[in-house]
Amino acid sequence: MLEVRSTALEDVLEVRPRRIGDERGFFSEVWNRAAWGAAGLPDVEFVQDNHSRSARGVLRGLHYQLTPAAQAKLVRVSRGSVFDVVVDIRRASRSFGRWVGLTLSAAEWNQVFVPAGFAHGFLALEHDSEVQYKVTFPYSAEHDRSIRPDDPAIGIDWPLPGVQRLLSAKDRAAPLLVDAELP
Repeated sequence: MLEVRSTALEDVLEVRPRRIGDERGFFSEVWNRAAWGAAGLPDVEFVQDNHSRSARGVLRGLHYQLTPAAQAKLVRVSRGSVFDVVVDIRRASRSFGRWVGLTLSAAEWNQVFVPAGFAHGFLALEHDSEVQYKVTFPYSAEHDRSIRPDDPAIGIDWPLPGVQRLLSAKDRAAPLLVDAELP
């Protein structure tokens, strides 16, 4: 059974799979195609699983892939917590350039569904935070793009003020939304 919550961006959904626990630990079915469909979620075919670990203050993103390699993602945290951000980069959308952020954590056991056409990133809130995510298209260097996570036109209110953010060279050099190659 899945609990599905809408967010401020249409089509971006928070998904909470059931977790059954006892004195031994817990069990959770974090992805089940039939349960996904029964919950009324979009039909997607995930083709790759990714796993990253980040120290507190690591900021990854804002990433996306161009068509025909555009990816939908199902993102979750198995250890620690992150502030997860999704930005609408669909030019024809009423919410173009708007963002939504939510805390994903191992304690809350929540996930976020990021449709194709959205940029995605996260800031690790705890040391050794582990993020796992499924994608609907494999990584393609040719189609891989980024937008600066500190773009003032987007105005993301990242948490952890005063904590130095660690970004990859690629993310530091990413263009602003206005200059980005978009789908």
